[in-house]
Amino acid sequence: MSRPVSRVLTLLELLQAGGVRTVAELADRLGVGERTVRRYVGHLVDLDVPVESVRGRYGGYRLAPGHRMPPLMLSDDEALAVLLGLVAGRRTGITAAAGTAGETAAAKIRRVLPERLRRRLDAVLDSLTFTTAPAEAAAPEAAVLLPVADAVRHHRPVAVRYTGGSGRGGERTLYPYGLVAHRGRWYVTGRDLSVAADRTFRLDRIASARVLPGTFEPPPGPGPAERVLTALATAPHRHEVTVRVRGTAGEVRALLPGSVAVVAAEADGGGTAPGGGAGPWCRVDIRAERLDWLPGLLASLGRPFVVEGPDELRDLVADLADLLRDAARHRPAAE
Repeated sequence: MSRPVSRVLTLLELLQAGGVRTVAELADRLGVGERTVRRYVGHLVDLDVPVESVRGRYGGYRLAPGHRMPPLMLSDDEALAVLLGLVAGRRTGITAAAGTAGETAAAKIRRVLPERLRRRLDAVLDSLTFTTAPAEAAAPEAAVLLPVADAVRHHRPVAVRYTGGSGRGGERTLYPYGLVAHRGRWYVTGRDLSVAADRTFRLDRIASARVLPGTFEPPPGPGPAERVLTALATAPHRHEVTVRVRGTAGEVRALLPGSVAVVAAEADGGGTAPGGGAGPWCRVDIRAERLDWLPGLLASLGRPFVVEGPDELRDLVADLADLLRDAARHRPAAE
């Protein structure tokens, strides 16, 4: 590709980014004089690209509002970034599109790529393996995600038709604080006006969403991600576990997933550790359907801890301690 043609395409990319670009800015980005920029703009106009000239102190050039550009011209790096993003989004469940939209988008991009580049990208995609994936990926419908995101951005109430885990459905009116993608699922957290309390909703359980008139002011406090993780950690489960762990709340919180445990410093510092030794302690509350995985998790903290309840967990911790003690005492027979 000759340098003038390459610079004309670069000029088009700069204008596609939106807004008004001054002649001086374009000249600096392209490494040419201002007269050359005007000539390049003339080339784009000759190709029926609607470049508008904006007069005034902050004038320059821009693309006509609402104009839809023909298929994108991507560099090797840009094409790889787009395709890997689509593949990773589909694999991790965060692609905000239902059905095969991600696959069809990737196929359209591949069709307009030069044969040389398409073969190289196919080699990357065919050889790529993901080591982890969420157990259940549930991407939301674009017809739900887009209005909810608009309501979040502009602090507008939104009416949603929601079906809970129990199967009961109904319409709710929310003041949405934010969107959060976590482990293959999308959530919206906000004020549920029907119960006058903060709630977290899975977007894949929302059948429809409609932005309502009016505005609201988001409250101060935790951000959307922290609100969602706290809601997941405190959701009703079969067992309610309370453990005291040696260390500051920040130290212990860094060792436990926020969606599993709620960590709080003890007001009196926690007193003395079992077997002696003073230091800060904190309280950890965990809600779980099963207890069998908790002894290993607590042992992995590498810190003194006391199980305050339930008794069944205390027994499981003792069983794990016996198992580890027996394993440490076992010595292979000499050959």
